[in-house]
Amino acid sequence: MKPTTEPSTVTSAGFEDLVREMLVRLGEDPNREGLTRTPERVRKALQFLTKGYSEDPESLLKGALFTVGYDEMVIVKDVEMFSLCEHHLLPFFGKVHVAYVPKGKVMGLSKIPRLIELFSRRLQIQERLTTQIAETIQNVIEPQGVGVVIEARHLCMMMRGVEKQHSAAVTSAMFGCFRTEEETRSEFLSLIRNRPNGM
Repeated sequence: MKPTTEPSTVTSAGFEDLVREMLVRLGEDPNREGLTRTPERVRKALQFLTKGYSEDPESLLKGALFTVGYDEMVIVKDVEMFSLCEHHLLPFFGKVHVAYVPKGKVMGLSKIPRLIELFSRRLQIQERLTTQIAETIQNVIEPQGVGVVIEARHLCMMMRGVEKQHSAAVTSAMFGCFRTEEETRSEFLSLIRNRPNGM
């Protein structure tokens, strides 16, 4: 669901005033040399990191659909992802693996990383991000099935709370043949585990 106020509709001055107020409440002096431009920098950074709200995922994919007789699995793996946790506004980051089995149409391979970036440039939780990517591909190109796996590390766990620096969260979303056919799901999971860099 789209927020009622998109980041682009917030005035620059108003946003920066809020950051200055936050600095004061943290016990800092927003007028000291190292912080004088911090409100502007924070505004620009957050506007960039949430730019996905102004982009339409369905239009992105529909602009690069091609009719092809190919019906084997298509996998794009190890796509780097950076997002902001909606609970603490702290980053989480990792890799996304996407696979689908076409049914008459394929999409340009570059659209998958762009779709991942579109959804990750919003305030997110990893579970929703995983599902949004899978659902959009399933709904727009109507393949035989789609699978998405995300492996990510969350700074809200690594820097605060339980402070577990080496923990990672893994989420998956499976639709169509990836959900109903064990062989298809196993092939996908096996292929994303077999990484040439040994990771």
